[in-house]
Amino acid sequence: MTMPPARRTALVTGASRGIGKATALALAAAGHDVAITARTVARGAGRDDSDSGGGQVLPGSLEETAADIEASGARALVLQADLFDHPSLERAAAAALAEFGHVDVLVNNAVDTGPGSMVLIDELTVEQLTSKLTGNVVSQFVLIKALLPSMIARGSGTIINVTSHAGVVDPPAPAGNGGWGLAYAASKSAFHRFAAFLAIELGGQGVVAYNLSPGFIDTERQIINAKKIGLGGYQGAPPSVPAAVAVWLAGHPEGIANGETVMAQKAALVHGLHEDWREAHP
Repeated sequence: MTMPPARRTALVTGASRGIGKATALALAAAGHDVAITARTVARGAGRDDSDSGGGQVLPGSLEETAADIEASGARALVLQADLFDHPSLERAAAAALAEFGHVDVLVNNAVDTGPGSMVLIDELTVEQLTSKLTGNVVSQFVLIKALLPSMIARGSGTIINVTSHAGVVDPPAPAGNGGWGLAYAASKSAFHRFAAFLAIELGGQGVVAYNLSPGFIDTERQIINAKKIGLGGYQGAPPSVPAAVAVWLAGHPEGIANGETVMAQKAALVHGLHEDWREAHP
């Protein structure tokens, strides 16, 4: 008797809302069972801890994302984890492997949303800079290290790192006036280097890594805070755009080299991966 092929699986971090949620749903729709992590498990428990958030309640939760995944016919595994609790990340990776047997795709999407992202240098504290580097660089390394042995053993695994344009270009203005803070940019710049090193060192063992740069995205948090952080004039794309590109990358498209950086909005339009969202906002 021939056994049916194992379903593809994914682990997506920061999946209670925004790009992470959209990516988890897109992967589920494309035939993946999905393990999802975030701090917010239940609806109404999420709080905005950013520079301008004021602790207000944020929409979204892992339970809601899981319900949507399961409604599409895929399996969802809810795993509460915190970027500043590294053992929780290791437990999440172990739980996903135990539940699914393997993880085909890791999407490193979660970022530190706490104070420091939109702070000018003379106001930035050493503690805030350290926090950004821990939450946006070290934590992702912890999760990658937790899943690499399984990927190498199977000779297959895809890592999609959600990076940021802020990590590779200079801001057009100071933070609060159309730009962004040093701490966020420095952390995303460091994270930007991961994909190339993974490709160079482990590509021969079946590991494929990409940087996915989403561009300006209208996430729930961004819509709420845009004016307060000096970014009210920007028109973003919906989270479904980078999500569609993430699914495309999970299939290792021709012409995209291992270790390459992909600009999500450009790729979505050039390759017809998403309807043109700009038509609604000329």
